[in-house]
Amino acid sequence: MSAAPNPQRPERAERAERAEGPVAVPDPALLRKVALSSLLGTVIEYYDFLLYGTMAAIAFGRLFFPESNPTVGTIAAFGTLAAGYVARPVGGALFGHFGDRLGRKSMLVLTMALMGAASFLIGVLPTYESIGIAAPVLLVLFRVVQGIAIGGEWAGATLMVVEHADARRRGLWSGVMQMGSPLGFLLSTLAVTATTLLPPDRFLAWGWRIPFLFSALLLGIGLYVRISITESPLFQQAARSRDTGTTPRIPLAEVLREPRTLVRACAVGIGPFALTALISTFMLTYATSVGYATSDVMTGLLFTAVTGLVGIPLFSALSDRVGRRAVVLGGAVGIMLLAAPVYALVDTESTALLILGMVLGQVVQSAMYAPLGPLLSEMFGTHVRYTGASLGYQLAALIGGGFTPLMAGSLLSASGGVSSTPLVAVAVLCGLVTALAIWRTAETRGRDLADDSVPRRKPESSRAHHGRPDGAAQKGAGR
Repeated sequence: MSAAPNPQRPERAERAERAEGPVAVPDPALLRKVALSSLLGTVIEYYDFLLYGTMAAIAFGRLFFPESNPTVGTIAAFGTLAAGYVARPVGGALFGHFGDRLGRKSMLVLTMALMGAASFLIGVLPTYESIGIAAPVLLVLFRVVQGIAIGGEWAGATLMVVEHADARRRGLWSGVMQMGSPLGFLLSTLAVTATTLLPPDRFLAWGWRIPFLFSALLLGIGLYVRISITESPLFQQAARSRDTGTTPRIPLAEVLREPRTLVRACAVGIGPFALTALISTFMLTYATSVGYATSDVMTGLLFTAVTGLVGIPLFSALSDRVGRRAVVLGGAVGIMLLAAPVYALVDTESTALLILGMVLGQVVQSAMYAPLGPLLSEMFGTHVRYTGASLGYQLAALIGGGFTPLMAGSLLSASGGVSSTPLVAVAVLCGLVTALAIWRTAETRGRDLADDSVPRRKPESSRAHHGRPDGAAQKGAGR
C-alpha cells in the first residue's frame, strides 16, 4: 500500500504527514533556535525602524529639514508619508512574492541586511549644512529602504516560527517572536536616552549618530544567527511538490483571487494598530495639549512597552487553548468598553492615572495583536502564505496605524478644543471593525498548514465533512 496521503482521507493524510517527521514533530532544540533567531531579528529590525522616528522628532528637523527652505519641507512631508505608510505594504508584497517562491530564510537575511545597511548609512550621512538638498533626499531614500525591509520582516519571522512549531503551540512560539517589537522600542529608547545625556551641541554634532552606527554591531550578530537556522520544513515540502505544476507563479494573483480572505486578514489588524497609534504616537500630541509634560508621556510609553512584553506572549499562548477568535474578540470588545474610561483617566491630568490609562489600553491592544501571527499564517496556504500574511498585516498597519492619527487629529481640531470624545469614537469604531472581522473569520487554531488552499467559508452542511487535524478549528467556522 502506498504511504502517499490520500486527499479523500484527511485522517490518513495526517498520519502520513506525521510520519515525515519535521513538520508534525519539530525538534525542540531547533525550534528554540528558530524562535530566538526570529526574536533577535525582529528586535534589531524594530530598533532600527523606531530609532528613526525618535530621532526625527528631536534632531532631524534641525539637521536635515531646515524650515528656511520650503523645497526641503516638501521633500520631508512626502518622504515621511512614503517611508512610514506606503513602503511597508510594498515591502510586504515584494518579499512575500519571493518568500513564497524562493524561501523564507533567504528573504529574512535580505530584510535584515537592508535594514542594517540603511541604518548605518543614516549614521554616516552628511547633514544639510554639508551637502545641501542631497542630505534630506538621501535620508528619505534610506527611510524608504527601512520601510520596505520592515514590510517583509514580520511575516517572514512569523512563518519561520509557525511553520517549525507544533500545531498545538504555534501561538506560544509566535508570541516569543512578537516580543521583538516592544523590545526593539525599549532598546531604541534607551539608546536615544543615553545619547541625549550629552551636551546639546555635541549631541547635534555627532551624538545622534551613535545609535545608528551601533546597529552595525547588531546586524552582524543577527545575520550570524539567521544564516545558521534551517529553512521552513513546510516550505521545503512545498518546494519538492513544484514539479506537479500546482504552484502559483504569482502568489499575489492567487491571493487576490480570494479577496475576502485578504480583506478579513487586514480588517482584523486595524483595531490593534489603531489603538497603538492612539496610545503611543497620538498620545504625545493629546496628552501634552491636556497639560502633561513630554517626559510624563514618555514614562507612560515605557510602561506600555513593558506591558506589551508581558501581555503579547501570554495572550498569544492563550489563543492556543481557547482559539484565536476568542482572544482577538475579547480585546476588541474590551477597547469598545474601556475607551471612555481610559481617556477619562488621561483627562485627570494626574501622571499616575495617565500611566494607568495607557497600560489598560495596552492590555486590550495586546489581546487583539498577539494572536495575529498564528491567525494570519493559518489563513493562507503554504505557496501564498508569506504574501497573504504580509499584505494583510501591512495593509492593517497602513490603515490602522497610518490613517488613525490623521483622523484623530482632524476630529480633535473640528471639535474646537481639547476633548477626548472624538478619540473615544475612533477607538470604538476601530475596535468594532476588528470585532466584526474576527466574527466573520473561521477559527484557524490547529489548521493543517500543509493544506495549501486559501481557506474559504463553507456552508454549514459541507463543513461537517471537512477534515482538519484539530476539531476545534471547525467550531467557529460558521460564524
